[in-house]
Amino acid sequence: MPAGAAPIQLSGERRFQLLVDSIHDYAIYMLDPQGYVVSWNPGAQRLKGYSPDEIIGEHFSHFFPAEDRRDGLPQRMLAKAFKEGRYQTEGWRVRKDGSRFRASVVVDTIRDENGAHLGFAKITRDITERFEAEAALRLSEERFRLLVQGVIDYSIYLLDTDGRVTNWNAGAERMKGYTADEIVGQHFSRFYPEEDRAAGAPAHSLDTARREGRYETEGWRVRKDGTRFYASVVIDAIRNESGDLIGFAKITRDITEQRRTREALEEARIALFQSQKMEALGQLTGGIAHDFNNLLTVIVNSLDLLRRRAKDARDLRLVDNAHRAAERGARLTQQLLAFARRQALTPASHDVNTLIRGFEPILRRACGEAVALRVDLVHRPTPVEIDAPQFEAALLNLVVNARDAMPDGGRLTVASGLLEVDAERAEGWGVKPGHFVAVHVTDSGTGIAPEIVERVLEPFFTTKEMGRGTGLGLSQVYGFVRQSNGQMEIASTVGQGTTVSLYLPLGEGVVNADDAPEHGAAFGGYGTVLVVEDEPEVLEIAVELFHALGYSVLTATDGAAALDVLKRPDSIDVLFTDVVMPAGINGLDLAREACRLRPRLQVILASGYPIPATSPQLAGLANAAFITKPYRWSELAERLKSLRAGGNALE
Repeated sequence: MPAGAAPIQLSGERRFQLLVDSIHDYAIYMLDPQGYVVSWNPGAQRLKGYSPDEIIGEHFSHFFPAEDRRDGLPQRMLAKAFKEGRYQTEGWRVRKDGSRFRASVVVDTIRDENGAHLGFAKITRDITERFEAEAALRLSEERFRLLVQGVIDYSIYLLDTDGRVTNWNAGAERMKGYTADEIVGQHFSRFYPEEDRAAGAPAHSLDTARREGRYETEGWRVRKDGTRFYASVVIDAIRNESGDLIGFAKITRDITEQRRTREALEEARIALFQSQKMEALGQLTGGIAHDFNNLLTVIVNSLDLLRRRAKDARDLRLVDNAHRAAERGARLTQQLLAFARRQALTPASHDVNTLIRGFEPILRRACGEAVALRVDLVHRPTPVEIDAPQFEAALLNLVVNARDAMPDGGRLTVASGLLEVDAERAEGWGVKPGHFVAVHVTDSGTGIAPEIVERVLEPFFTTKEMGRGTGLGLSQVYGFVRQSNGQMEIASTVGQGTTVSLYLPLGEGVVNADDAPEHGAAFGGYGTVLVVEDEPEVLEIAVELFHALGYSVLTATDGAAALDVLKRPDSIDVLFTDVVMPAGINGLDLAREACRLRPRLQVILASGYPIPATSPQLAGLANAAFITKPYRWSELAERLKSLRAGGNALE
């Protein structure tokens, strides 16, 4: 107001009219008692599109959709406002241009000081944006609710701040067995195993989610029927706009099958690693045994030659002592070769039950008086193709180990049975699927810890005290069984005992092999022998042996040099060659080429890696014999005698 100007005098009615006319966001107007418009503010014109001249005198039902007019909604509103003095609602309204908007409506009854009804005051506000936002939110919430309820493979539910269940989806009911009525309001800790509840796991999970916003874990959970399942669990803290914690969202997934798959894969990985490790150890021990056999060949035969020349009793005693030590070394290499699956086997068809019964007296003596031995054999034929003495040695090894595991006595069972091995199990074993004969040696002894079971087949690994074992017993059994196309398994529980199982392929019939022929006596030979050996010490002792047997000797240090000698016109009666030689022509190739050049040539193959007589590597070699290092001069003489008699020691 300008300085000095007199204030404008306005009546109360005029002031109110100016106030109403200045409001543009609300439609404020009056109706007479029948609902006809008698006033109209600028907010009403802006909201509904009508000017005062267009709408004053018109019935207010003009603003309602046709369906509401047909339903009598305008009349009911006025009747309710007249009766109660006020009526408030929300609904759709229609502008002049026909467009609709969502309106918040208040209708008040107007009376004079005497209570006479003068009409109605009506205030309308456009809430379309808010209504659409709320509708979108409701739709989103409904869709989310339907989504959550439609998920049956996940348990999805909410917890209050104390951990009580506030809602429950169909997946939770399917997974845990509770209906919503049974579980809403209950504490979520009831899904945990007793030992986890005692350890405070439920409280820890909520504390972590409250502190860090999220908690994720895996563990066992319990269904309503008491069964357990392995679960993947995620708990998220839920906070409002102010950051206050209002509860937790919990998602649980049953991963029992995935866990079993993971465990199976891990077991397969461990088995593969163990198999590769055993194979690597086999190659290593086989190589060591081969080299050691070369050394023993020199030692044993040098002692043989010395003994033939020694006269003094003391010298003879020293030579005999050295001989016994060398023989122990030879047995050690045979054990190493057994583990490496390179021992010379003479397989024949035998009935396992017959072998066990025939060997039972020795097994009982090995058990001693403190161990009760029980033999339980299947009442069916059990034919297998095996080397009988090696099988008996393996069985004796297992019985002695079992006896040692029961220092205070106990029970020991040797049992046989039949087992069908499917393709999956056969692949894991590294054998062909089919029927197998099972031999189980079970004791009631101290048992073996799981981490030791994994190592007991390794050569030189032993749990026995110093001086009571070389650690080659089980590895020798393992090598024998694997070389016989079978498998070996060990099951043990600490404090309860151990079962070692041998599985051997079932054969078709039983023809017990004759006993091995006795070694022939040494004899003096004559003629010329070509000795082929790359190790100088072994070559030297072989030359000495053939000289002692009456032969003239030619030598070569590799296959190529030997072929040069064979192509010369010299008379050669015998080829004596090492099988394994440096790069170039090996002993087998040399023998084949030598027989082609000299068809009447006699061949003796020598190796620290014994080759079975049935090996396809030896096919086509006529008038040939095989000898395993370390060989004795008497064995060499026997091979020569057999060849001179026209036999073939490979047949």
